Amino acid sequence: MEEILKKLEEQYGYAPRDLILEVRGKKIYAYKSCNFPEKGHEGIYFGKIEADGIRLTIEGAFIVGPKATKNVVEVDDERARRWMRGEDIEVNEEGNRWVIVKWRSFWLGGGKLINGVIKNYVPKERRLNV
Repeated sequence: MEEILKKLEEQYGYAPRDLILEVRGKKIYAYKSCNFPEKGHEGIYFGKIEADGIRLTIEGAFIVGPKATKNVVEVDDERARRWMRGEDIEVNEEGNRWVIVKWRSFWLGGGKLINGVIKNYVPKERRLNV
């Protein structure tokens, strides 16, 4: 878990040390300790370990985003709509890194910035028709 926390701090400037982060395969789940009698239901899908960093889910972005100090890209209304429809969006940022997409006070998830375009990872079942 310490390795995941270090990578989150490196990437986003913040890691939630008050949560338990559990890696299952390449997926990361986050939860607080509780006394559920049944195993296997702990946590929300927080992010995924990629070869070059951690890709946050929408929930992961909501947890990390408010305290993140790095790699947060704010978008306008039109780009937010396009993002939530599942489209890649163009931004005025260069580089090649994982970012958190923010619209107003909302955290829209994680994406891969590749030279001015953020690749979208919003799952099909969570996309909006806006």
